[in-house]
Amino acid sequence: MKTFSIICALLLSLGLMSHLDSSVSSFTPKEKLSDYQYFVGPLAELNPAPGIIPYELNSSLFSNYAEKLRYIVLPENGQMNYHPTQPFELPIGTVLIKHFYYPLDFSNPGKGRKLIETRLLIHEATGWNALPYIWNEEQTEAYYDVAGDTRTVSYIDNKGKKQRTNYVIPNKNQCKGCHTNGKEFLPIGISARHLNKTVSFTGIRGNQLSKWANKGWLKGLPADGVPANADWENSTASLNARARSYLDINCGHCHSPGGPANTSGLFLDIHNKDPHLLGIHKTPVAAGRGSGNLSYAIVPGKPEKSILVYRMNTNDPGIAMPELGREQIHKEGVALISDWIRSLQTQ
Repeated sequence: MKTFSIICALLLSLGLMSHLDSSVSSFTPKEKLSDYQYFVGPLAELNPAPGIIPYELNSSLFSNYAEKLRYIVLPENGQMNYHPTQPFELPIGTVLIKHFYYPLDFSNPGKGRKLIETRLLIHEATGWNALPYIWNEEQTEAYYDVAGDTRTVSYIDNKGKKQRTNYVIPNKNQCKGCHTNGKEFLPIGISARHLNKTVSFTGIRGNQLSKWANKGWLKGLPADGVPANADWENSTASLNARARSYLDINCGHCHSPGGPANTSGLFLDIHNKDPHLLGIHKTPVAAGRGSGNLSYAIVPGKPEKSILVYRMNTNDPGIAMPELGREQIHKEGVALISDWIRSLQTQ
């Protein structure tokens, strides 16, 4: 009973719980994002309240060219536990916040942005729960909506070209399709290799994980040997490091030994060191439309003969990979993986 009371107190202190049953398995989500009071001032400005921790990733999952802002809410005196390869252990009551938005003009962010959705991942006593919130057209509020939606988005891209596309907001159950290790619902980005990077803190640059450790938010951080994925957009990093990082964040959470696509035998996570399991001269487990009548996932030197590129380079829902959250082809990602596959010919 004491443990139950502590958990209730944590959730109440976060403004998360309006009802919690005797098994601590559920609570009633708030109708509006503003009801949680995670942000101060006009909601669309997304000014985090004191104690809300912003964070960044080395490489981000592609989501139809949407930009993202990320925050962590820890319960009072709560700490993250470091792990070198797995997502950090986060205390009960932790909330991960991720906003999806489009700059009106990618070459000039000062022109403003259009917020589309905000996802909350909440660590309950029984595991993680996803709460989707959809922003209204007035950009004054986001409302809880489990059904998902499709929005038409217009913006000017980095080349000054006007773009107009559909953005599909996943429903509550679809969130669980990616956020799993095959056994339980888990965050993706809260891992050492994704978070080990230099960021700016109120104008001062420093290592993100070191700051967390110094603030008492993260325990167990070693003095050295912390893994770090490359930023796939950073041309100063090696082509192999950039490509493996891109595949890890975009594909590896499913295509890994514990992921939902493990039966494919194609493991694209950063931990896999076996070239065949990475796809090199690997035949697909199930042929069909998804293979494009091609023989191997990766043919060194020949991206045009590689199933991996074929599935990245289409928006046909019966062929495209990843299956969710990608209504557009990520041209830069296709180019990166194509260049990488060409380079494999000389290795």
